[in-house]
Amino acid sequence: MRHDHFLTESWSAVNDVFALPSRLAAKSVPELVADDARHLDRVATAIEHMIDDLAERLDAARRAPGRSGQAAYERDAEIRRLSGRLRVLRRFGLDVCLGRMVHDSGEITYVGRVGVSDTAGERLLVDWRSPAAEPFFGATHANPMGLVSRRRYRWARGRVTDYWDEVFAGLEQHAVLDEQSAFLASLGEARTSRMRDVLATIQSDQDAIIRAPSRGTLVVDGGPGTGKTVVALHRAAYLVYHEPHLEGRGGVLFVGPHRPYLDYVGDVLPQLGEDGVRTCTLTDLVPEGAEVRPERDPEVARLKSAGRLLEAIEPAVAFYEEPPAEPMAVELGRLEITVEPADWVEAFAGPEPGTPHNEAREEVLDALCEIVADKVSADGVAHALRRHAPLLAALDRAWPLVEAGDLVGDLWTVPAYLRRCAPWLTPEELRALRREVPDAWTVEDLPFLDAARARLGDASAAARRRRERLSFERERAAKHRVLEEMLEADHDKEGVVWMLVNEDGFEDAVVESRVHEERPQDPLAGPFAHVVVDEAQELTEAQWRMLVRRCPSRSFTVVGDRAQARAGFGEAWADRLARVGLDGAEVRTLTISYRTPEPVMRAAEPVIRAVLPSVNVPVAVRPGGSPVRHGRVAELDAILTAWLAAHDDGVACVVAPPHASPPSPPSAISDSRVRFVSPELVKGLEFDLVVLLAPSTWGEGTRAAVDRYVAMTRATDQLMILD
Repeated sequence: MRHDHFLTESWSAVNDVFALPSRLAAKSVPELVADDARHLDRVATAIEHMIDDLAERLDAARRAPGRSGQAAYERDAEIRRLSGRLRVLRRFGLDVCLGRMVHDSGEITYVGRVGVSDTAGERLLVDWRSPAAEPFFGATHANPMGLVSRRRYRWARGRVTDYWDEVFAGLEQHAVLDEQSAFLASLGEARTSRMRDVLATIQSDQDAIIRAPSRGTLVVDGGPGTGKTVVALHRAAYLVYHEPHLEGRGGVLFVGPHRPYLDYVGDVLPQLGEDGVRTCTLTDLVPEGAEVRPERDPEVARLKSAGRLLEAIEPAVAFYEEPPAEPMAVELGRLEITVEPADWVEAFAGPEPGTPHNEAREEVLDALCEIVADKVSADGVAHALRRHAPLLAALDRAWPLVEAGDLVGDLWTVPAYLRRCAPWLTPEELRALRREVPDAWTVEDLPFLDAARARLGDASAAARRRRERLSFERERAAKHRVLEEMLEADHDKEGVVWMLVNEDGFEDAVVESRVHEERPQDPLAGPFAHVVVDEAQELTEAQWRMLVRRCPSRSFTVVGDRAQARAGFGEAWADRLARVGLDGAEVRTLTISYRTPEPVMRAAEPVIRAVLPSVNVPVAVRPGGSPVRHGRVAELDAILTAWLAAHDDGVACVVAPPHASPPSPPSAISDSRVRFVSPELVKGLEFDLVVLLAPSTWGEGTRAAVDRYVAMTRATDQLMILD
């Protein structure tokens, strides 16, 4: 009877959690899944309690009184942490469980997106980023890491619809004999407009990189489909969890190649419970980046992409820091003071090196007023000088407030100014860089605008602070007069006012400074503790300097493929990065393509090897698949219409240069599951069907070959080439 009760209880638990299709009936027997079902039932109960507890704690944190300084930062960090965990649990529910490990000691460990404990404190799931979970991703037959077996679940609507086991030792009963079949099948599942969840299927070569320490610069080099983006995103989430000190030092910045890419991967970090990682493209780093276009002149693009031309920014700013060469007479009532050129020189040397130009202006004024006031023995001279209109006008000429756009625009429109700031340029190069419209910004201008803004600081903020300071001084003077009148009225010198004025800090208490609301700081200005850069092979030396400036610790994860560099990449990663200050880069290489079917990779390989014979072309592990088909451009609409009719889900993409247009009638192009993308913007994305439109017209040379190679390897199922 007890045995019958056990079977009934087991089947009940199985039916509640497992929903395997009839073709997998052999995997549904209690001997294989009953223990898992009972454990997952406990996990479900614990998750319900955790959701209630997290919701209460989050409400309490949000209702807490406002704080400032470190207390405010800690409160915000706690709200983000609680919000992230609550969002993951509500979104996934029981699906947070990724699978289980059986150790050679007999212990069983279940792994989840987040850690889950019951009300008694027993750990039911370990967080995937914890050291205890590492064997779940890292174990191989060559190095089982103490595991006997590993089981991964496939979930749908809160129930397990499949699972597969990998056996490392022993002869225990397992239903799956071909350990890779389910994994490979999952790679061929239909795509959507967002990157699908792949946490449960992270492979050992990827996991080793994800868990590498954040010190220094780590380069992840890998061809199409090797999981570089997976590694980049999961590494960002892992570092935030495993190295919490990064958050206190500025957090993690994730840089993607373009906006469609960020939209595609936008769900990944929230699914991992991390919303503290900032994401952006290079154009997001500069306000002018919203409406820039690529530089059309190759020579201008070459000159601006090299890091050396950025050296012109420093002398360009120094041009606006020229002390007067003639003495200046200043009259303050009956007092006449001479401001000598040496006084200006001494004041100009006052700010600390590296202080932004616009912010240093007030320091220069303060220093000058003190220097001049020391020449006379009279009260209030320094204060009067700070409001002396002729002196302020002279300072405006010698150290004016400067906008970054004005400075960079002048470099490109005033040849004499550029020649002074970049004397190494040849006359031909000066002519090439000159343009008529100063603010006709291009992508290649952004590093100069960024460097200028960092060196100058915010001119409007500096002017605003000066206006606020003058307003405050006027208010302070008015309140001080009121205080003096109150003291004069206190004839016996024993009243409350007289007693208070002799208390330390009374005047400061009466004449308190107002708290002025500052303009919110740029959240992408940094500094950041760690920066992750995907598709990094495309960055120019000038663009790299934008990122290095934001990460003083030089802690980077650099993800890319030299074979996918449109401008070519003939040198080693270490050499290119060393030129921008990232010395001693460690390179890890991914060589297995999990995404690209073998027929597609076989067709793409000769395309890239024709121009780059020695590149790292990965080995595809997905055998079979649809053969690459060829056709005519006029067939495009019919091909897409037939594909849409045959596939209820999935996404197709037509890759063509921006100037190209689909042939008429383009009825299928308007379908929401069909994208029309340029070769430049297809990078980092993936689609079930990829159609290359007239690739023979894309041009010749390295750039065109890279475009074709990248476009071909976006296909996860079918590739068609129409010429």
